[in-house]
Amino acid sequence: MTAEKSRRATLADVASRAGVSAVTVSRVLRRPGLVSDALRLRVESAVGELAYIPNQMASALASAQTDTIGVVVPSLTNGVFGDYLRGIHDVFTPRGFQVLVLNTRYAPSEEEKAIATLLGRHPEAMIVAGIDQTDHARRLLEQSGIPVVQTMELTEDPIDINIGMSQIDAGYEAARYLLALGHRRIGLVEARLDARARRRLQGYRRAMEEAGIDTADLIASSTHRSTVKLGGELLQHLLATAPDVEAVFCCNDDLALGVLFACQRRNIRVPQDISILGFNDLDFAASAYPALSSVATPRLEMGQQAAETILRIIRAPKQRPEQARIDLGFRINGRESTRRRTPHQEPRRKGLAAAQP
Repeated sequence: MTAEKSRRATLADVASRAGVSAVTVSRVLRRPGLVSDALRLRVESAVGELAYIPNQMASALASAQTDTIGVVVPSLTNGVFGDYLRGIHDVFTPRGFQVLVLNTRYAPSEEEKAIATLLGRHPEAMIVAGIDQTDHARRLLEQSGIPVVQTMELTEDPIDINIGMSQIDAGYEAARYLLALGHRRIGLVEARLDARARRRLQGYRRAMEEAGIDTADLIASSTHRSTVKLGGELLQHLLATAPDVEAVFCCNDDLALGVLFACQRRNIRVPQDISILGFNDLDFAASAYPALSSVATPRLEMGQQAAETILRIIRAPKQRPEQARIDLGFRINGRESTRRRTPHQEPRRKGLAAAQP
């Protein structure tokens, strides 16, 4: 490839090809509705022929607007954040905004870098998943001068705006739900001890302590990435320490599905022998067999409300929302994987005989 062919096309190249000034090309690209159709088509034809890519940063510096929104999430493979990002894109994309997403892989240092990188692109607002930013990351966001929305959790000290739910309350109510079904020996399985999982554990422990139940042998955890396979492995660990466990609260649905599969391999009946409760209520939970009970989290709504709130601020900077902290709550969807334990229910049977109802 020659140097001429490999050189990136410039605004001046497009202007020369279209036979107009560079100012006219810029006007057509930024405000096509303000020029004639003939002129717009001529410029667009030149842009296509030269494969021209506008310099967004230069345009932003000239106009003080970038039409971009920075978003920071801990995972791009977790289904929870897929729904969340869809909610954000569904609001911004039709309105001409570009959403720039960076993944931190649950590492605080990576979150710092992601925030700094996105702020370097001069976004008009930032949306971050979580409330546990480092002091440096928090300072970057506080001094950015743009709207910042923290999501997924609630905090008494938001950087700017906080839209989420109480992870502690969700863990607490999950345990209380299983306690209300008559279960006492309620295990918990968790993976990748991120801040949200730790808060669910905190809520679970509080509910169990209020019920007078010692949880020392009822928790199976791992620092590894959460997977369906890991759910099965954690159940094995839990049964080794608490063979009489009656119910299992899983800190996400991937783990719950793994626990369900492991029970089926071991001929442990669900829910006759063990009740299983997941978290997040991903799409597959209702389609499992038996269908998984799960704590439903409003992740789509969090993304939508964060985006809608930012749009209102951008359009009217002086009319910020009255509430800086919005609790979207959660609900528990009880399905086939949980059932009430009867006072005279027989202990779970061991071995292959447990395969028969």
